[in-house]
Amino acid sequence: MNLSKSLYTKGIQCPKALWLKKYKPSVLTPPDDAALAIFETGNIVGDLACELFPDGREVPYTTNYDEMISTTRKWLEEGVSNIYEATFNYEGILIMVDILKIDSDGVSIYEVKSSTEVKDIYLHDVSIQYYVLENLGFSIKSASVVHINNEYVRGDELDINELFKIVDVTSEVETLQSNIPNILQEFETYLEDKVNEPDIDIGKHCNKPYECDAKNYCWKIQRNIPDYSVFNIFNIGSKKQVELYTQGIIDIKDIPENFDMTANQKQAVENYKSKVSYIDKENIKAFLENLTYPIYHLDFETYQQAIPQYKGIKPFEQIPFQYSLHIEYEDGTLEHKEYLAQDSVDSRYELAQKLGEDIPCNVTILAYNMSFEKGVIKRLANSFTEFEEQLLAINENIQDLMTPFQKKWYVTPNMQGSYSIKYVLPALVPEFEKAYKELEGVQNGSQAMNAFASMSKLEEGDKKKLRSALLEYCKLDTLAMVKVLERLRNIE
Repeated sequence: MNLSKSLYTKGIQCPKALWLKKYKPSVLTPPDDAALAIFETGNIVGDLACELFPDGREVPYTTNYDEMISTTRKWLEEGVSNIYEATFNYEGILIMVDILKIDSDGVSIYEVKSSTEVKDIYLHDVSIQYYVLENLGFSIKSASVVHINNEYVRGDELDINELFKIVDVTSEVETLQSNIPNILQEFETYLEDKVNEPDIDIGKHCNKPYECDAKNYCWKIQRNIPDYSVFNIFNIGSKKQVELYTQGIIDIKDIPENFDMTANQKQAVENYKSKVSYIDKENIKAFLENLTYPIYHLDFETYQQAIPQYKGIKPFEQIPFQYSLHIEYEDGTLEHKEYLAQDSVDSRYELAQKLGEDIPCNVTILAYNMSFEKGVIKRLANSFTEFEEQLLAINENIQDLMTPFQKKWYVTPNMQGSYSIKYVLPALVPEFEKAYKELEGVQNGSQAMNAFASMSKLEEGDKKKLRSALLEYCKLDTLAMVKVLERLRNIE
């Protein structure tokens, strides 16, 4: 059948996705920069995890899998105690075991993940490895998932025994064994027909456990699901979305009056149907009266490290590397301040110091979705006690520009039931959508994060361009907040 463990887990999520990957890969959406960054992180974490099992040898990767299988066999015969990327084939099922530990009484499987927990799909991943090895005659002592411990705080040195958790999943994987032949038979039935796609409808499996790379093809091309449909009703949940879809209801205007929804969901649907904006002028007025000049519009950019490089950092902690500050005075004057860290250094101390210099203690600070900014500042205060008093004072004065939209005081059909800045900004300040698209190099937060994380690999000239792009992007973020506030003030 020519199946790898990644194809097996793809088929577990959706057999149609497996079929498309095999016979119609041109319709699949290629991985974006964010997905590629996740793959790279997985490789880095995988390499480091091998150090938990020293004195091993890694099977060199080649597209000639027979060569990898031959190398694995040779090292088994030589008595190598740990083999990384140990490669085997059983009846067309190819597996590469991240770490295979070999003892005199059997072997142990270790599957490495850059996640912070054991997900159900990982059990299927390990189970197909178990199945292949058992059918090849190996005595399997145990099967485990090695994942990141997100409670670990790095000290002066990295402690990989604390960084990783090893979770024994042998019993769960053994339980799955009996059904694997049925699953493989199902896959084989689908794959025997190389012309006709499996007739599998869209549903929650399109997004769980991963967003499928065939989603655009199945949703947009095959079924013409519009950008805004019943699948976009804010907070409705996938179960109700699928319920509407199975009733043949895709357009929000076709949702029956008696369909079971919460008050907020009903309001979002009614607002969309009526095409009328709802504005609670009294509550918005009270929100605005609570803001005093000068107003400091603040936005952070952060990145994450799966393997913490700096003391006091947890895996995947949001590490601030940049902020933009637009200071708005009562006469409408704007002043801009900014900070962008140097790459490859721990710049949190410098950023905390600069933030304290740029923001006085007793001023109004505005953020959009303030819990994010407050979280960043609180972690800085905990890390650098000499700035603690000032940073916590800043936190006390932060107010949330998201409030009027989150509380549904200002709702337009264009917001599509969401209070995310992604929807609010183009609805209130449509010209800014074009402004973001015209930015060079960095046009959203995900790109900013990936750009900074990879900056150290660039030549000096490219690095300079990217720094400029990051500054322009973050500056636009806080200017956008100024414009949103202006629109709220101009409500008649």
